[in-house]
Amino acid sequence: MPLAETPGHETSDGAGVKLRRMFGGPSTTTLTDPFLLLDHFGSANRSDYIAGFPWHPHRGIETVTYLADGKVVHEDSTGNKGVIYPGDIQWMTAGSGIYHQEMPQPLEPTDKEALLRSSGVKDNVAGFQLWINLPASSKMKQPVYRGIKGSSVDEVSTGSGASVKVVAGNFMDASGKLDYPSAVDPMYLEVRMEKHSTIEIPIKSGYTSIIYAFSGSGTILGSERSVEAGRLIIFSGEGDKIGVSTNDSGFRFLLLSGKPLKESIQWYGPIVMNTEEQIEQAFRELRNGTFIKDKNPVFQ
Repeated sequence: MPLAETPGHETSDGAGVKLRRMFGGPSTTTLTDPFLLLDHFGSANRSDYIAGFPWHPHRGIETVTYLADGKVVHEDSTGNKGVIYPGDIQWMTAGSGIYHQEMPQPLEPTDKEALLRSSGVKDNVAGFQLWINLPASSKMKQPVYRGIKGSSVDEVSTGSGASVKVVAGNFMDASGKLDYPSAVDPMYLEVRMEKHSTIEIPIKSGYTSIIYAFSGSGTILGSERSVEAGRLIIFSGEGDKIGVSTNDSGFRFLLLSGKPLKESIQWYGPIVMNTEEQIEQAFRELRNGTFIKDKNPVFQ
């Protein structure tokens, strides 16, 4: 059943990228555990995003960037670099530490294949970034970078007016492309519903589940709570499924689900650890140049 609802808030991050933060920060982690932060960025105004997210560190978390429109040019401290396009996913396990930068840019006429998957709105860049906590036993593990092409993401139709892209986890006969054991067992779905349609999504009892509505509106079955675009619902962890229906509007939303870690958290900026001493150690290492522990991370 729904436990809490939030509209998020407008803010900026990086070098001034305007975005809507749906949740994020130490005050929300009890409700959203194992998820730490969800940002929705999107604008057709270059000045809202072009300064991007210049070089910055991460430790103790995973970051997941799911691009809906435009492109993001990225690079990290190991020399890995590339571009993510509409539908692509960047899933990075920061582990013991990594520096990276992500620079949103509009699509150009030379991005012919990507333009076919875009919204068609000139200069539009849009997407989502999710932070997932790592358990204490994995916070200092070897960094891993995963680039997932949108063309490889499974999408299934329910036959009742809904389709589902499976970024992570499983739905019907589709599976996400992440094939590593994770303590949080994440599910990440993008759901598109037509007018007058229904869907039931199996979830695991005791897991934190979240719906973020970003287009149209729908109704949560069982509670009959209406969910409008721009709202986020956190579920209590009870039950084994989430049902949604639509009336005279289509509906698009993200569904996130994962196993809570129930561990203590100390959070400062891009560093999320378990103790204040670990945070202090991370910033000492940033100052003295010993933050990067493994210069040969795994790429998948």
